[in-house]
Amino acid sequence: MAHIPINHPLRPFYRAVSGLCGVYFLIFGITGAIASAGEEFFSREGIWALWLKTNMAFSLLSILLGAILVAGYVIGGDISHWINYYGSWVLLAGGLAGIAVMRTDLNIFNWSMANVIVSLVLGTLVLTAGLYGKAGPPEPAPAKDTFRPNRPAPAKS
Repeated sequence: MAHIPINHPLRPFYRAVSGLCGVYFLIFGITGAIASAGEEFFSREGIWALWLKTNMAFSLLSILLGAILVAGYVIGGDISHWINYYGSWVLLAGGLAGIAVMRTDLNIFNWSMANVIVSLVLGTLVLTAGLYGKAGPPEPAPAKDTFRPNRPAPAKS
């Protein structure tokens, strides 16, 4: 964690990207919950929402994840950094687990390969936001920049 930049200039952009990922999960979860209404909670039927397979369990999990990511966007600061950093590992691990259980009875979230790809891509985007979203007081940032290779030392005032 020592090499994570503090107050990166693109921090607001990365925070917005993670917020948009959260909005996507919210919209997907809501449309998935509507589409899977009346089905079993862990249904394996062909229920689709926003071009991804889903069931009620996965839809509610997506709503929860989206709400957490949007809350991180709204709160900002180091809370957003930690939510994005650890939330991304959940998305990446979920994508890899989805590959492992896709054609088995353990596929309780009714995932397809499209779900895996979306989870890995959005997990990577949220991880990037987590890595570059660390906030801190303005004093340590220039001090850390002096230790980075190929960067000029900050101007002294």
